[in-house]
Amino acid sequence: MLSATMSAHAYPRLDILSDDSDSDAESDRYTEMSLDGSVASTKTSLDESMRSASPAPSVFSFTSSLRAQAYRQEYGRGLNNYSEVYRLPADEEELDRLDKQHIMFCKVMGKYPPPLPQIMADDGFEVKAILDLGCGSGSWIMDVAREFPHCSAVAVDLVPMQSLSEVDDINLGLEHFYGDFQRRALPAHFVGRLDKQPLLPPAGTFHPPWTPLFMSYVHRAVKDRGGDAEASTHMYEWVSTHPAFEDVVYRPFWIPCSPWMSGNDPVTKFWNEVGATMRDDVQAFFRSSRPLLLGHGLGEEFVDTMTRNACEELDDAVTPVYVLIDNVYARKRH
Repeated sequence: MLSATMSAHAYPRLDILSDDSDSDAESDRYTEMSLDGSVASTKTSLDESMRSASPAPSVFSFTSSLRAQAYRQEYGRGLNNYSEVYRLPADEEELDRLDKQHIMFCKVMGKYPPPLPQIMADDGFEVKAILDLGCGSGSWIMDVAREFPHCSAVAVDLVPMQSLSEVDDINLGLEHFYGDFQRRALPAHFVGRLDKQPLLPPAGTFHPPWTPLFMSYVHRAVKDRGGDAEASTHMYEWVSTHPAFEDVVYRPFWIPCSPWMSGNDPVTKFWNEVGATMRDDVQAFFRSSRPLLLGHGLGEEFVDTMTRNACEELDDAVTPVYVLIDNVYARKRH
C-alpha cells in the first residue's frame, strides 16, 4: 500500500458502479476497458501520453457481465484475471479477511503514519489527495475519504473495489502519477517468525512448527512466479537510498499469531485479543493460498494436511509464532 497527498486534482476520480445498474447492456455501453481473455495488465489514464504502456483505460461502469470477466475460478476460489504473479484470491472471502486485518492493524499501528493527519488537514489553499496502491478491499482508502472529505481519494488494484477505484497493474509503471503527489507512506507486510527468529525451513521439510513451514512454501511459490515475498524486509533500504525521499522512518511491529501469552494484565489481554484476530487472519490466509500452492505443483493431500496442521497449531496457542510487520513512511524530498 502506498498513500500520498498532492497539491491539485491532477487525476480524476473514477466511478465503479455496482450490479444495481438497470441493465448490463445499457451500462456496458459506456465501457472503455477491454476485459477480453486473460489480460496481463490494464491502463488507467485517460491521457495516453501520461501512462506507461498497457492495453486499455479502466474507466467503466462495473456490471455483472464485466465482473464475470474480471475474475476466474481456480481450485474453488475467485482470482484476478490480469496478473499471473499475484495468485491470491480477490473474492468476497478474501476481501472479508482483508477488512478484518485492516481493523487489527489500525489497533496495533494506528490508522495512519503519524504526520499524515496534519498534512491532510484542510488549509483552505491546497487541494490534497490520497493514493492507495494495492488497495485490496478498500477499507483504508474509504476511511480516508470519510475522515478527510475535502480531499480526493484514488485507489488502485488489480480488481475493482466497490467504490471509486482504478484497475491497473502498477508493475507497469506509475508515470501517469508523476509530479502529482507530495507525500508517500509505505506500509509493508509480513514474515513468519518463531520467538522473533526468522524461520525458512528447507524445501521438502514436513514437520512442525507448521505455520512458518506453510509460509516458506508460500514464499517459494511466489518467487517461482516472479514475485518477491521478502520485499518488506528491503523497504527501508530502498526508500532510504532513493533520492526522491527524506525523513524516512522504519517501525517494526511484532504481532503474535495466536493468543498464547500468559497473564490477565491489560497489556497481555490486548495482545491476546490481537493474537486471536491474527490467528483468524492467518488461518484464512492459509485457505487463500491454496490455489497458489496447488498451482505451484504441490499435491492436494500435502497442502490440505499442512493447512490442517498449521490451523490446529494456531488453535492450540502454544507455539509462540509472530508476524513481523515492516512499516515504512517518508516525505518526498523538496
